[in-house]
Amino acid sequence: MNDNSTQFDVLVIGSGAAGLTAALTLATKLRVLVLAKGKLTSGSTAWAQGGIAAVLDAGDTFDDHVRDTMVAGAGLNDRETVEFVIERAPAAIDRLCELGVPFNRESGDLHLTREGGHSHRRIVHVNDATGWAVQAALLKAAEENPNITLLPDRSCIDLITGRHETKYSGSGRVWGAYALDTVTGKVVAHTARATIMAAGGAGRVYQFSTAPRGATGDGIAMAWRAGARVSNMEMMQFHPTCLYNLEVKNFLVTEAVRGEGGRLFHPETGHRFMEDYDAERMELAPRDVVARAIDDQIKRFGLDYVHLDISHLPADFITGHFPTIHEKLLGLGIDMTTGPIPVVPAQHYTCGGVVIDLNGRTDLPGLYAAGEVSESGLHGANRLASNSLLECFVFGEAAARDVLAHWDGFEEPPAIREWDESRVTDSDEEVVIKQNWTEIRRMMWNYVGIVRTTKRLERAKNRIDLLASEIDDYYGNFRVTTDLIELRNLHQCAGLIVQSALKRHESRGLHYTLDYPETDEFAKDTVLVP
Repeated sequence: MNDNSTQFDVLVIGSGAAGLTAALTLATKLRVLVLAKGKLTSGSTAWAQGGIAAVLDAGDTFDDHVRDTMVAGAGLNDRETVEFVIERAPAAIDRLCELGVPFNRESGDLHLTREGGHSHRRIVHVNDATGWAVQAALLKAAEENPNITLLPDRSCIDLITGRHETKYSGSGRVWGAYALDTVTGKVVAHTARATIMAAGGAGRVYQFSTAPRGATGDGIAMAWRAGARVSNMEMMQFHPTCLYNLEVKNFLVTEAVRGEGGRLFHPETGHRFMEDYDAERMELAPRDVVARAIDDQIKRFGLDYVHLDISHLPADFITGHFPTIHEKLLGLGIDMTTGPIPVVPAQHYTCGGVVIDLNGRTDLPGLYAAGEVSESGLHGANRLASNSLLECFVFGEAAARDVLAHWDGFEEPPAIREWDESRVTDSDEEVVIKQNWTEIRRMMWNYVGIVRTTKRLERAKNRIDLLASEIDDYYGNFRVTTDLIELRNLHQCAGLIVQSALKRHESRGLHYTLDYPETDEFAKDTVLVP
């Protein structure tokens, strides 16, 4: 359904797994508007190759999945949240089956694969393109629902709060969001009685990332500016195996390649180096361990990449399990059935984010969050493979159910000020945006990457502080564009990551610093308050 009215019952920002799950749950009773920054399929969900973790095998248990999640998260996880999500996984899979997601099956049963950090086969998947299949099924259901309006090409600028009311109230109550229609160039105030933030992570803060182009931390930055706390922003996950290719950026080689027997080798000596870092788990160690090992090999030996090799297995097994990757690599002249794949680590997932409770509530009345934009306590210091889509389904539904349960308490939005463009002009210096964007991403990769030091973090903070006034001045004087909105949010998130990293005086999970190599006895969240 499509219309251009701006007043809906609930506004959902983001059209991925979390946003569409919330919208479909809400649409049984309410009118929902879903805003997407680009295409409706341009978020991270469609990029998820691996699958969805769920306890479905008789030999597996919820306790096992909880333990694996807590071990990967280096004890920083909130156990209540971990149990909450994992116990709801089988029901989430059932709902996806009802929506028509064509999961792989074996003799009628769902086929389960295994990934790093998991003690059992528990990954439900659609070949090596699970996210795309899930996105397609959710989107089809949303498009067919008369209570859901889907608007692509909307770049959200800021959340609407009490300070935007015609009669200024100064309250932190959220009434929707201002969004740029990138087709018309107009900024529209989309108001609603409740808002669910499902805008994804901040992967594009880094020079090398597997995240889609639009993952610029918009939701985290908007919620922070509106007054919501963020937590554990230093916990940026780097995926160990991104394809090394100068023509193709950001192509992920799924964890499942290692789960099904892929091995990592030094490209020149042929040494299987994971035995030097984690002899027990080898290539199936959690992502932070494997990423640091590859990073160490590359830096120590001056390499461009390492080799990931699964060619010792039968060719029909490889093409059957990894058809998408096999076809993509063949087009680049790499045959994974006969030889190795050159890989490097790349930023992959934002484990920190906007603080939420088990109902998806943030600190701000009227604002919920779900998915990668949030910090629910599920991932801790390192996300376990294939727990991300699961979190989207569970918290997308939880937020929606909480809105439905308390709907009578949600007031109608007051009169909101229109977007004011009376004192700005069109930019005549787009090069400033490109320069600052490039500088932030390169600086974050070099100074706030897989291995950190206090001196590097302080250098990064100095650069971010220097850029602040330049970006603020630019934002205040020129009409907003998607590039400018993203630069502002990218800069904000970079600052939050560095601030969080400087506060953690230990190495834990994804935060590894040479100045504090030991892990503290007790795990504590790094919480930032606006």
